[in-house]
Amino acid sequence: MVAGEHSGDEHAARLIRSLRVSSPGLRIAALGGPEMAEAGAQLLHDLTASSVVGLVEVLKNYSFFRALFDATVAWISEHRPRAVLFVDYPGFNLRLAAALRERGVSVKGGGCVKTLFYISPQIWAWKAKRRFTMARDLDALAVIFPFEVGCYADTTLPVTFVGHPFLDAEHQPSVSYDERGPILLLPGSRKQAVSRIFPALLAGYRAYGRRSAVVVHPSELIADVVRRTPLPKGISLVEAGSPVAASAVLTSSGTMSLQCALAGIPGAIAYRAHPLTYVMGRMLLRVKYLGIANLLLGEAMYPEYLQGAATGDALAGELRLACEDAKRIGATKAQADSLRKILLHPAGITASGWVEKQLAQA
Repeated sequence: MVAGEHSGDEHAARLIRSLRVSSPGLRIAALGGPEMAEAGAQLLHDLTASSVVGLVEVLKNYSFFRALFDATVAWISEHRPRAVLFVDYPGFNLRLAAALRERGVSVKGGGCVKTLFYISPQIWAWKAKRRFTMARDLDALAVIFPFEVGCYADTTLPVTFVGHPFLDAEHQPSVSYDERGPILLLPGSRKQAVSRIFPALLAGYRAYGRRSAVVVHPSELIADVVRRTPLPKGISLVEAGSPVAASAVLTSSGTMSLQCALAGIPGAIAYRAHPLTYVMGRMLLRVKYLGIANLLLGEAMYPEYLQGAATGDALAGELRLACEDAKRIGATKAQADSLRKILLHPAGITASGWVEKQLAQA
């Protein structure tokens, strides 16, 4: 398994635990993170500690990723696992799938290693043509949003909607709604992004200033980035996975924003990227929203404040509505109910069941 971000590490870990229940003897090696290691995978490299986002950041770390990429291809070529399961992280993973085909290691290249992909890249947002190279390089794809199946209808790639992992029976949500709870601040999981986003979240919290706050971080590396900004009294830091009952949230556009949306916590999204990355993104993106809950619902459940629009006053105004406006609170609850209906697979198909089927056919 290859998962390159904290969210992918968590999704892959849940999948590993499910697979080990049904197939106790299954051996799994991984590039991933501590969650996958704890779930029972042999961790070859902690890729989550090296996660970056954006054109500028990737270029700065090119030599490192090139060496890691070559080492991964060499390991797979030598050990020939039954399958390689790529979990999200398309920039690295799709190149890896192509390399395995080109070198004759994967089934698509005439070899014996099956190539599977779990959690589709967002081809509906940008780089839509990747679907054709994915069909060329992959044996099967499992998607977590129902509309994604149709995105591959003009390819030969077998695609299965397996429901969203946040709605799996074994998933224990770490966030919940409490009208008397603190404000939740979620700056993200990538070092460079957090250094830009957290000051905006903090400015919004300070400008509102009527409740305590909790900052959730996925690692000590990110906690150190958060601590570089002087924190006012009333703010505490907790590690991801710790239960938090919150009255409102200011969040980046990442995976945790969807968890909060499913929990019915009202709030807003703030996002700041490197200026060059932002300009490039605006040129390439084909969607109206960054937040996945907004995209699924077709409306701004979480109003989005990007770049310079993410001011303290604007975010404070959103906190005021989230904490004090009964209409806004009720609307968020109704939207959360709608989200759950969208993301729950009606036939009970699961990601682990999909993987087991693919392995049986390997």
